[in-house]
Amino acid sequence: MSSVSAPDVELLIATNCAHCRVVLSAFSDLLKQGRIGRLEITNIAVRPEFATMRGARSVPWMRIGPFELSGTYTPSELAAWVERAGNESGWNDYLSELLATGELETATAASKLDPAPREALLALAADLETPYAVRIGIGAIFEELGPEGLLADLVDQIVDRLVASDHAQVRADAAHFLGLSGSIEAFEPLQRLRDDTDAEVREIAQESLELLGA
Repeated sequence: MSSVSAPDVELLIATNCAHCRVVLSAFSDLLKQGRIGRLEITNIAVRPEFATMRGARSVPWMRIGPFELSGTYTPSELAAWVERAGNESGWNDYLSELLATGELETATAASKLDPAPREALLALAADLETPYAVRIGIGAIFEELGPEGLLADLVDQIVDRLVASDHAQVRADAAHFLGLSGSIEAFEPLQRLRDDTDAEVREIAQESLELLGA
């Protein structure tokens, strides 16, 4: 089994934590089955500095491939997260769950470190099935990323995935994200969106052009 499909796992536990025993047992089984490549375990009752280093506020805390999770999970749920960590669509599921459960800070931090979650956020924004609370979270993350210049490289993808959408809600999001990108490459698609058939899209496109100084 390749390292891509068998992610490594880091697990923080604590003495006398009943949920930790369940999670540890589940990961041990997955390791024996070859579904994870390595399992690193730390008892923060003995090494509390690891909780501080990882920003863990509760246990069990785990990193499955690139995904950080905490709390109680069943063995089948952990197996599903291991599977997601080994495929390209895993970021979509991970970010959607974080935003749906109010973990905006964790989702934002992940999106600052790696382009993969930023691309996954665009895929979620382009999907009308994405829950409204998640869509709000995506906008909040992009508002954090824009001033740091982390959206400039996404302009082409925004155009391909969102501007070309048949749905006004998606095009409105595109107009907003293009304005946040700070890129001169956003001018032309925003000018097109300023002539959109939907009034809200036109209004947001105009605001974004003003934001870019056009």
